[in-house]
Amino acid sequence: MDWSETKAPTLEEFERIAQTAFSELPDHFRTRCADVILRVQDFPDADVMREMELESPFDILGLYHGVAETHRSVLEVSHLPDMVFLYRRPMLDYWTEYDETLGDIIRHVLVHEIGHHLGFSDDDMHAIERGA
Repeated sequence: MDWSETKAPTLEEFERIAQTAFSELPDHFRTRCADVILRVQDFPDADVMREMELESPFDILGLYHGVAETHRSVLEVSHLPDMVFLYRRPMLDYWTEYDETLGDIIRHVLVHEIGHHLGFSDDDMHAIERGA
């Protein structure tokens, strides 16, 4: 392949790759995520950097922000929307270091972060990835 004219995907292109990866996940997984908002950003913001005590914005590939289904209460009136953040630049950096496709990396991070929303174990998340 001639890479001399190839550019890294833009935020919009990255989001399309993420939406495609999401659409390829098992139906029973996707239907439980109907209200989760997917956001693609170049890097985590300053608040995330501080809260997660990150030394570098490249130290995190994605983040689930919300209240996991396993921690919700029927008495809870409302909560902020659940969101999954995918960080483009750290994922691109990771991609250069490992022998994986960018789509596989995005799918892995997406499943992992949504898994936090659903309260899944690592074994559950690996099973979902294998089924995708």
